[in-house]
Amino acid sequence: MADQAVDQLCVNTVRFLAVDTVQKAKSGHPGAPMGAAPMAYALWDRFLKHNPADPAWPNRDRFVLSPGHASALLYSLLHLTGYDLPMDELKQFRQWGSKTPGHPEYGVTPGVEVTTGPLGQGFGNAVGMALTERWLASQYNRPGHEIIDHHTYAIVSDGDLQEGIASEAASMAGTLGLGKLIILYDDNEISIEGSTDLTFCESVSQRFEAYGWHVIGPVDGMNVEEVSTALATAKAETAKPSIIVCRTVIGYGSPNKAGKASAHGDPLGDEEVGLAKENLQWNFDDSFTVPPEAASHMGKAGERGKASQAEWAAAFSEYREAFPAEAQQLDDALNGRLPQGWDAALDGLFDEPKPVATREASGVVMNAIAQGVPNFVGGSADLAPSNKTVLNDRGFIGPGEFSGNNIHFGVREHAMGAVANGMALHGGAIPYTATFLVFSDYMRPSIRLGSLMGTHVIYVFTHDSIGVGEDGPTHQPIEHMMALRDIPGLVVFRPADATETVEAWRAAVARQDGPTAMAFTRQNLPVLDRSTLSPASGVAKGGYTLWESSDSPDVIIIATGSEVSISLEAAQQLQDEGISARVVSMPSWELFDEQPKDYRDQVLPPSLRTRVSVEAGSTKGWERYIGLDGVSVGMNSYGASAPAGVLYEKFGITAERIADESRNLVKGRG
Repeated sequence: MADQAVDQLCVNTVRFLAVDTVQKAKSGHPGAPMGAAPMAYALWDRFLKHNPADPAWPNRDRFVLSPGHASALLYSLLHLTGYDLPMDELKQFRQWGSKTPGHPEYGVTPGVEVTTGPLGQGFGNAVGMALTERWLASQYNRPGHEIIDHHTYAIVSDGDLQEGIASEAASMAGTLGLGKLIILYDDNEISIEGSTDLTFCESVSQRFEAYGWHVIGPVDGMNVEEVSTALATAKAETAKPSIIVCRTVIGYGSPNKAGKASAHGDPLGDEEVGLAKENLQWNFDDSFTVPPEAASHMGKAGERGKASQAEWAAAFSEYREAFPAEAQQLDDALNGRLPQGWDAALDGLFDEPKPVATREASGVVMNAIAQGVPNFVGGSADLAPSNKTVLNDRGFIGPGEFSGNNIHFGVREHAMGAVANGMALHGGAIPYTATFLVFSDYMRPSIRLGSLMGTHVIYVFTHDSIGVGEDGPTHQPIEHMMALRDIPGLVVFRPADATETVEAWRAAVARQDGPTAMAFTRQNLPVLDRSTLSPASGVAKGGYTLWESSDSPDVIIIATGSEVSISLEAAQQLQDEGISARVVSMPSWELFDEQPKDYRDQVLPPSLRTRVSVEAGSTKGWERYIGLDGVSVGMNSYGASAPAGVLYEKFGITAERIADESRNLVKGRG
């Protein structure tokens, strides 16, 4: 067959595998795969550097399908190019236990780089991947040894570009000049409710030009040659990220649904599938047909990938011989291994008992971590001086300059979270982000997806309570700790002092199976005198008995963060009255709940239900530890603008109040 005929056959193979996949499931989105198949094929057949036999090859190109609802398109491409995704999995689309869930899920399907579905997130992830490629190249490449050298590609939709997160991420990518980021924009002018001009009338080309992008097109996205030419042009531009505006037709080939919103989110129906196949001269009676010519042609991706990876492996071997220390460091980073003794600089911090805000302590700890973990990289949403997150003497990433460890994310919390997820998924970096705890809401969707994917990202949140003080209720988080704790897979820390901050960071860096959120104070806190208290190593278990006046306490006071020292004061008052109290520091609910039952019962004996929780945030949720008979000291309203000490007094988060509540419980029990 002539090359053009082979191309068309392959495009239709991709197209109708997706159609049949959706049709068999009686659920899914056929329209986007039918329209985007030509441009996806052009990318995967002619440009994408990957090895289906080794989806984790470090120097592969990354591909992100940001409109995750078009997952059947990606599954068709993965199957045809030789990934471990047999036809039976396509036939189990959207079914229990299959490798083909309704939206692509990282870790479920070989070759899927990132979980997508919430629109715009994939765009941000792609920016993070491209940023990490440039950062690793600047750290490890040497003249004649370009061992990190690949592109990041993404397909994005009209819906992606309507989401604010895409604007944030695009602005950041253009500012930095991420020249190896190439976006294919599937401009089919249709959304669920109808034509996009109902809600989306700006010029995308002009918008991205203003962001500093290299804009190509519009091109005919249904024409493989036009898309290929545009991709070659984009690869030649190295100083700017590129977006290729591809005009496509949703549901292409369907006589009654092409170009209509009805093609978006429902199977075509058996009759319309038959008409579409007839219309596109797909002369195969059986569904899930892969013609031998298409299988042979697209299967060559495996041969190309194997050769590319072998060439890279030889180059890396030469690099290792010339630069053994750098090669080992890079190999460790790419495989998630921490350097031996990485946390040595954490020992002995804060031996001086000078009061210090945990945000300040965190900044000291972060700089100590940077001494032993060279791939620790991140930044703040324009709040670094307040968050205390600058890594000193480590340089800043900026336009065309990628060798530093500090990132200026700008006032872009939502994109910051998605970019950090992309950085972690790329591999080679341990990213951190920072903002005020109250703004965790702005990045919550990204945090949720990071938790779903198990990314190794550390989210720093400072100004963690009404202790923010004079800035008032707009900046005082109330419900935010509980909201973060409600995200499955996210470990949340709220340390009590500087020494607990050290241990929280130690656990967060060492943790490999998901993200961690850190909540730190603005106000100074005493460094607890460990000579009379349990060691801070108990932080690793999430909760521990910090102090008790006897082995048989009358009441247990459970506290986090800045309220731990207040609770200790209350316990001392109770002891003076002959009431025995145990103070439990509970910096991480998640880690405490992971401990064996024997340990949890040791800290919180089931027989002792006289319990008080203390936290300067929402009291909802604490019943899991204090039961229905306990008392929660905390916040059930917004805060106010006043000095922090005044607020704690006015809202009743004081040693006197804690002692009163404890005393009343003990008397009531008696």
